[in-house]
This record gives sequence, structure tokens and C-alpha cells, in this order.
Amino acid sequence: MSHRKHPRFGILTPPHQVAYPDLQRVWTDADEIPEIEHAWMFDHLIPIAGDVTGPVFEGWTLLSALAAQTRRLRIGLMVTSNRFRPPAMLAKIATTVDVVSGGRLEFGIGVGSRPSHPIARHEYSSHGMPYHDSGHAVASLAEACTLIRRLWTEREPFDFDGDIHRLTRAFGNPKPVQRPHPPIVIGGRSKATLRVVAEHADIWNIPGGDIDDAVQRSALLDDYCTEIGRDPNEITRSTVLPVSYEQPETTRAAVTEALGAGFNHIVLGLSSPYPDNVVGWVVDEIITPTVP
Repeated sequence: MSHRKHPRFGILTPPHQVAYPDLQRVWTDADEIPEIEHAWMFDHLIPIAGDVTGPVFEGWTLLSALAAQTRRLRIGLMVTSNRFRPPAMLAKIATTVDVVSGGRLEFGIGVGSRPSHPIARHEYSSHGMPYHDSGHAVASLAEACTLIRRLWTEREPFDFDGDIHRLTRAFGNPKPVQRPHPPIVIGGRSKATLRVVAEHADIWNIPGGDIDDAVQRSALLDDYCTEIGRDPNEITRSTVLPVSYEQPETTRAAVTEALGAGFNHIVLGLSSPYPDNVVGWVVDEIITPTVP
């Protein structure tokens, strides 16, 4: 299948080990640079690099603040942990951000931190939240995508009786600005998650670093779409690639490789501390030399 479309570039600013004014500066700078079409943060409750007792901001609260200070960027979390918040509450939070932003939210969601990541596991125990097994987490994600979409679109209260989630007379008001709803971005690479992607996602994201694996997973997603009668080209392929300030040529090579493999939604991960005019530098050193 062909997934080649016009490339769209964005930035990811992990909100850990960084001060709020620095995040403000990067996002407001990016909002003025048209080559940067989207901007993201992650959804973690403790830092996942560096000192685990270092500063980290809650993603959705911060996203709403930055939504109010930008006017053009598409914005989102790459990606929300479905384990952190009940899905109906998450639907309300996301609607609020879409309204605050004037309809610029891209709704990122995933199963939550992988079991093999000890730091990520710690954020659940340190916040008093249960950590269910992967089967439970994937089933919960599938139900969450279904009921969140219904809360965004249905005009009458409804009951939802799933295996994981149960709602009585659920209703969402106001609705998101975007119709029928904000784009759904699902992150992940497992086969079980890819089946949820095939059914629910507008954009699929996989971390960069292993392009061969990404290509294989993309082909698997094509197969799952075909099985359920969906055109695989309806799902934009996205990847996150870390930016090297010292060796931009390595980042350029990774971008070129990803674009050639059909990943046209490129999220460039920026590490702090951010150099002065980092967004302009990214455009000049990474994006402009690699756009076909």
C-alpha cells in the first residue's frame, strides 16, 4: 500500500527536567514558523530520563495553557496513557482543550507505559494507581476509543456496558469544535494495539530508531485494515525521531529514511536545555534539507 503524502513536521518537547518559561518560548516560537505544523508533549507523572525526583508537568493541564498561548499549531500529547484517567473524564478534558485551542487538538492515546520500563512502572505505584496486565490495557484502550468518540458525537445520553468500562446516562456537552471529532492518534507497536489502531485511528505513531521494524509493523497494520474492510491509506503513518543538536546529519538521515518508508508525519523530539532559536535551527538544519 502507498502511504506517501505531503510530509508534515512537528516538535515534541518532553515536559520533564525543564522550566515552564522554556516550554513557553519554544511553543510560541514554533507557532510563528509555518514549517512546524504540530507540537506535542508526553504524558508521564515522573521524569522518564534523569533524576526521577526532578520536575515534570502534568501533560493535559500544560497543553491547555499552551493552547491558549498559540493560534496556529496543531497540538497534542504523544500519547496519553489510557491507564491514568477514566475515559469519560479524558473525553471531557480533551474537549476542553479542543475548545480552548479553537479546534486544533490531535487526540493522542495509547495503552500506557510498557511493562518492561521500570521507571514508567514506578509512576503508577508512586501515584496509587493500579497497573493491569497488557491484555487488560489493550481491551481498555479499545473500549475507551469507542466511548470517547460516542461522548464527542452522540446527541442523547447513552449507557455503555463494556468488559472494562461501564457508564450510565453518559453525555458530553459541549462537543469538540472539530467535527465529527478531533483526529485520533494512537501510539504503539504491539500486534494487539495495531488491531485497535486499524479500527479507531486517523494517525498511527511508532517511536523511531528501527526503521525495518516500523516498516514491518506498518505492513501488519495494512493487513489488519484489510481484514476489517478499511482502506489502510486512511491512517497517516507517524514517527518520533530524536534531534541531535551536535550531529544534525544523523537526524537528517533518519528523517529521509522515515519519509522514504511512508512515514510522512514526522515528530522531532527536542531535548532540554533548548538552544536559542531552536525551532528556527530545526527548520534550517533538519527540515529544509530533507523535504523532497
